[in-house]
Formats: sequence, structure tokens, C-alpha cells
Amino acid sequence: AAGAGAFAWATFPSMPTRRVYCSAMHRDGQLFVLGGCGGSGRALGTVEVLDLPAQRWTTLPPLPTPRAGAAALALGKQILVVGGVDAAQSPLASVEGYHVDEGKWEKKAALAQPSMGISAVQRDGAIYALGGMGADTSPQALVRVYEPAKDHWQPLPSMPTPCYGASAFLQGNKIFVLGGRQGKLPVTAFEAFDLETRSWTRYPSVPSRRAFASCAMADGVVFSLGGLQQPGPHNFYSRPHFVNTVEMFDPAQGAWSKPSRGIRMREKRADFVAGCLGGRVVAVGGLGNQSCPLDSVEGFSPSQKKWEPLPPMPTGRCSCSSCPAPSLLFVIGGVAQGPSGAVEALCLREAP
Repeated sequence: AAGAGAFAWATFPSMPTRRVYCSAMHRDGQLFVLGGCGGSGRALGTVEVLDLPAQRWTTLPPLPTPRAGAAALALGKQILVVGGVDAAQSPLASVEGYHVDEGKWEKKAALAQPSMGISAVQRDGAIYALGGMGADTSPQALVRVYEPAKDHWQPLPSMPTPCYGASAFLQGNKIFVLGGRQGKLPVTAFEAFDLETRSWTRYPSVPSRRAFASCAMADGVVFSLGGLQQPGPHNFYSRPHFVNTVEMFDPAQGAWSKPSRGIRMREKRADFVAGCLGGRVVAVGGLGNQSCPLDSVEGFSPSQKKWEPLPPMPTGRCSCSSCPAPSLLFVIGGVAQGPSGAVEALCLREAP
């Protein structure tokens, strides 16, 4: 893993439109930011692109359907946005594609049911959309695959545990899904969909139940980090509290590591960005026991099994969108005092 001194922050020009719950996508040196919520809390149709070498923002044609919290994926020369919520806060079934070369939007085949909080991954030119929450606020177990050549969503075997807002990771021919919520309750289910056999496997559940935890995957090991721990049913006087819990699942061993004090994060935090950069799992910003969002950043070295402080984020924020790019982890928008326009990236310094 890269040493702590190899990390630095790059600050980019602020987005013209401050926002939270936007969808972000990096493609060929351009960072696309789509939709989200502005200061009024209503879903936006605004689409802006940052040319990274020129450090310049351009406004693109707006989303045909304003939306927040949509899944966004690159598919060849298109960017697909799937589901999310509209300006009236209702889940959307609509799917729209932006043609990067032509600079225009096109309606695509809609989902069979409106859905927000979908987890999505792309593999071999197909998009897999998992879970979500419908208009009746009940969690969905739906799994569907989009085949662009046919402009068609094909249903696949449902998730064993319905949920929305889960973390999904592609590893080999499996999609691992963990966390997420059912209503306001955090989910501990940990499941994998095998793309070849088209079947689900249940793994041991995440050991502790935490809301607003963040998940990451590094070298095939799954990390469930931090969050807001709810008091147990027997303890109605205690309040929810921030935790620095770290739980790791190694598929080779088929088990979660026993929680140990030695591998806890340095800072208690929830609603933060987690990712993988330079062979480390990193935890960025979020909410903790301070009165304003955190700017602290830490990295876990898998070989040394410990967290080290990394350079702090220039703008402390929570509820950020994030987007990986080669040797960069973008942290976009979110909430500082109100919706933020900040775009910053944790990066690896070039070796001298």
C-alpha cells in the first residue's frame, strides 16, 4: 500500500450549481455531474461537465426528467441515468441516456417499476440494477439487466433480502451486495449474485447493525465501516451514537473478522465517503461528534492492519457523491453549511 505521505488533495473549480445527492461519472478526462437536489430540496435537471485538463465547467443539456439519487453509469459513448426521485420526491421508472458525441438525451426503456436507491454495476456492456424503493416506500428485491442493443430490461432472480441504497461491488463473476436499508432500518444482509449461474448466495450477515455506514472493497476483502449505531430494544434511554467500527469479510475464509479494538477507525463517523486508493481503504469526511461535518481523512493499510491519518479534505462535508477515476477519488458536492459546490479529489502524488 502507498505510504501516508503519498496522498494529497487536488481542488477543482467549484460546480456552477451547488448540490447534494447528485450522480457523478468520470469518462475520458471529463467529470459529469447529473441532477441532485439544490438548496430548495427539489430535484434538479442540471447537468454540468468538468474538463479536467482545462479545469473548466460547461453546462450540458438538462436531464429530460429532473432527478436526485439516480444510478449513473457509462456505457460506451453514452451515460445512462436510472431511477431516482423526481421533483415531487416520487420514485422514477424512467431511464435516460446522454450521447456524449452528439450532445443530446434519449429516452430509454423504462424500469418495470418506479425505483429510487438502486444499486447498479456495469459488466461486459450490460447494466445490472439491484434493489431500490418503490412509491409505497417498501424495499424492492428486483434485479434487472439492461441490454443496450435491444433497449430492454430483462428480469433476473430477485435478491433474497429486499433493500435500497445498498453497496454493490463487482468481483470476478459475482456482484456482492451489502448494507442498505428497509424503510429507516439498516440491513445487515450480505449476498452475492453469480452472473454465470444467475443464482444468489447468502453469506454471513454483517456482524453489527449500523445506519449510514460506508462500505468498500480492496483486494477482494469487503469492509463495513463506521455509521450510526442504534441502541438495542432493551435500552430505550440511550441515544443513537457514532461509531468507528471496522468489520472485514474475506471471501477466501468465508467469515467476518472478529471486531478488534486495534483495527477501529481513528475517528467515529457516519454518512462519509469510503473508497479504495493506492492499495488502501480510505474514509473521508462525514458526520461525527463535532458540530460541523468532518474534514478528517484516514487510510487503512491491509498489510499493517492499521489506520493512519491522511491529509484532511479542504472542505469538510457529509452526504457527498463520490466517483473513482484512475489514481483519484473524487468527492463531489454534499452538505457543508448548505448544499456544497466543492469538487475535490484525493490523489496519489507522482513519484519524484
